[in-house]
Order: sequence, then C-alpha cells, then structure tokens
Amino acid sequence: MLEGVMLLWFVLTGLSVAFVAIDIRSTPESPVLKWGFVLLTAYTGPLGAFLYVLGCREPLPGLHERYTAVRWRQVLGSTMHCVAGDGVGILVGAVIASTMQLTGVLDVTLEYVLGFGFGWTIFQALFMRGEAGGSYKAALRNTFFPELLSMNVLMAGMVATRILAAKHVTGAHDPAGPAFWFVMSMALLVGFVVAYPMNWWLVSRHLKHGMMTVGRTERSAIDTAAEGRQASHAATRPPQGAAPVHTPHAGAGKVSRQALAGMTFLSFLVLALGLGVAASG
Repeated sequence: MLEGVMLLWFVLTGLSVAFVAIDIRSTPESPVLKWGFVLLTAYTGPLGAFLYVLGCREPLPGLHERYTAVRWRQVLGSTMHCVAGDGVGILVGAVIASTMQLTGVLDVTLEYVLGFGFGWTIFQALFMRGEAGGSYKAALRNTFFPELLSMNVLMAGMVATRILAAKHVTGAHDPAGPAFWFVMSMALLVGFVVAYPMNWWLVSRHLKHGMMTVGRTERSAIDTAAEGRQASHAATRPPQGAAPVHTPHAGAGKVSRQALAGMTFLSFLVLALGLGVAASG
C-alpha cells in the first residue's frame, strides 16, 4: 500500500516540478523566489505547484504586484523562501548523517547547522543582498534573526515528523531508497506549515520580504541594482511607462528588543517541543 502511495507521490512530484519550472519563467517574480518555488515543489510535490498557482502565478499580464500584495501571499513567499533554502541544507545533512550512521542528537544537530547555514548565508543574505544596498555583510546582519526564528520553527515541525515517521516506515534511513525521500518530503511539508505563523509575524514587522514583482522590462536593471546602493535605489523608482518593481525591505522593520527577544525565546521553545515530541515518540 505505502509503496503505491510513494510511487504516485513521486510521479505527481515530477510532473509538478516540470510544470512550475516551465511556467514560472514567464512570471515577473524575483529569480531567487523562482528557484525557491521550484525547490519547494520538489519537496512538497503537487501542493507546491498548487501554492505557486494560487499564490504567485500572474492571473493576467500586469497584475502580479497587485495579486501578490495581500498579506497571506506575502507570507507564502517568505515561508517558501525559508523552506526552499533551509531544505537544501537539511537534506544534505540528513544524507551525510545517514551515510556516516549518525543518529539522535548528532543527526539533528548536523541537519540544523547545515540548514541554517545554507539558508542564512546563501539563500537569504547572498541572494538578497540587493535589499541591503549590495553589501553582503549588511545582508548577513539584517537576515540573521529572521532566519533564526523561521529556521527554529521549521526544524521543530520537520524533525518531529521525520523521526516519528521513520519509526514506522521501512527504509526511511536509507538515502538510496524512495522511503527516505518520501519521509523527508512529508517532514518538510509539515515544517512549512509550522513555520508559516512565524513568517506572518516577521513579514508584518517588515523583518522579512514576501513576494516580489520584477517588471519585465527592468530585469537587467535590477540585476545591476544588486551591485551597489546607488543602483539599488534607482531600481525602486522605475522609469515612466515601465512595469513596477515591488521590493520590500527585509530586515528594515522597527521592532523593540523585548519583542525580538520574546519571539526568539518562543521559537526555541517551539523547537524544544518538536524535539521533545520526536524523542518521546
């Protein structure tokens, strides 16, 4: 029974990834978020494709910015960006841990470190440094706490699901078998759901970006904008008659230290609960 479910899942996932990868090329979205949706669909199969169509795909030419402006779609973009980047590191960590026969704390720690490291330094800071005036160091500072909070709750849902499911699915610890990838897909899917509320808070406080609209006539200008402050500033002021560019400023929100400390504590509490559920299962 489970083998049939996994086979159907992988077939639907392959079709979904192909659809998103082809269709999103014409969507006026930031390149990093385009890659993010492809990765999310690879993790979550048809659900990822559904979220792309419902939350990002332009309904009619010229309406992408207005369509994605609603809060839940902005949060979808933020959560998707987090899961896509962190997920790469988590999957690499899981494969390494399995190959080296690491279990328990060592396994989870490796997945957390690689997930957070890749998500923060590459997918957030490096790819989004244009929002920090082209400065990678500034981007690292701006994205550290938002990425930490989002990663903690993502990991809580992911690790609990993965460890509990692995106890009941034969072959879930072997990266060479389909069961491993099916369990990891389900785990990242649950992690996405758990991380969504935290990303809502982060987006509403302007600590993380959401969806972004890149005008079709301005993509080359925006690529240049990422190289420096002056070009970045110019890119936010499109020439007359050109399609608009929507560039929320991640990390630019005004949040008190007490509020940030409280949410940081909450994220670690959720992570501890996830680890506790995994250990007690």
